[in-house]
Amino acid sequence: MKVIIFGANGFVGQWFVKELQKEQQQFLASDLAAEPFEKGIPYIQIDIRDKAQLARVPIEKDDIVVNLAANQYHTKVPRKNRKEYFFNTNTVGAENILAVAFEKGCRNAIQFTTDMTYGKPQYLPVDTGHPQNPFGPYGQSKKAVEDICRRYREKGMNITIFRPRMINGPGRLGILKKLFWLIKHNLPVPTIGSGRNCYQMISVFDCVSATQCAIKAGIPNAEYNLGSKNPPSTRELLQNLVREVGSKSVVIPTPGKLVKLVLAALGAIGLEIMYKEQYMIADENYILDISKTEQELGWQPEYNDSDMIIEAYRDYMKE
Repeated sequence: MKVIIFGANGFVGQWFVKELQKEQQQFLASDLAAEPFEKGIPYIQIDIRDKAQLARVPIEKDDIVVNLAANQYHTKVPRKNRKEYFFNTNTVGAENILAVAFEKGCRNAIQFTTDMTYGKPQYLPVDTGHPQNPFGPYGQSKKAVEDICRRYREKGMNITIFRPRMINGPGRLGILKKLFWLIKHNLPVPTIGSGRNCYQMISVFDCVSATQCAIKAGIPNAEYNLGSKNPPSTRELLQNLVREVGSKSVVIPTPGKLVKLVLAALGAIGLEIMYKEQYMIADENYILDISKTEQELGWQPEYNDSDMIIEAYRDYMKE
């Protein structure tokens, strides 16, 4: 039995491969790039959008397929044809992986989607039974993936679906880069809204450990949320960061609705500071219920939000 990782050169993929190496588990890494992120590892270059290419992957009956490949917001997103941009990789690519794995007799898969499939929280904490009403094309592409996974479950596949909050850790800054620039230069740090809401995150290392837990549990046919425990308010999180790094920045609340209108207007003319799927929930209380993940997989998040954001800032200062 080996673990086949699609999207192995990505953020979670790299750390997952390192964990597999550490545990001396057999694996095969795959990505769109010609070379792996680390020389010498078992690797095959594949474009998951091309089913014919996927047929070259040596998937065997007892293997476990882990799909981490995705187009996300931390990379440059085109202004036009965004639905096609996200769906081609996130939905069509994922369906190709499942189709080829199934044809080769493999029945075990782990698929990462996103908490963005939920849209605006209708109640808290958000459990895996919460309605799925994504705001934009990224969340919609991932919801479509989940629908495909359920069809393959009906065919006899075991597919674990993970829905993580914003993934943080060394090497991933994304939207935090703009925030850290303000703190570095001792400038005011605005929140969208009062900042009294909680904005939960998840460590990349906790994503990796959850994946290992799912493998050990036999790839349950279930959806699982991934997030930190007891997240502080956004205001508390930022104030603690400013204090810990010795910045003179001040955290300032803003009128949430007005800021969202401004961000929408800037996006309409191509000057996006944040994407709709990011700013629409920025002033919402947004906490995922991770109790099912803890109880069924025996998983516990080790990293809290404050530690994650401080570590990310220090990583940013090394650039």
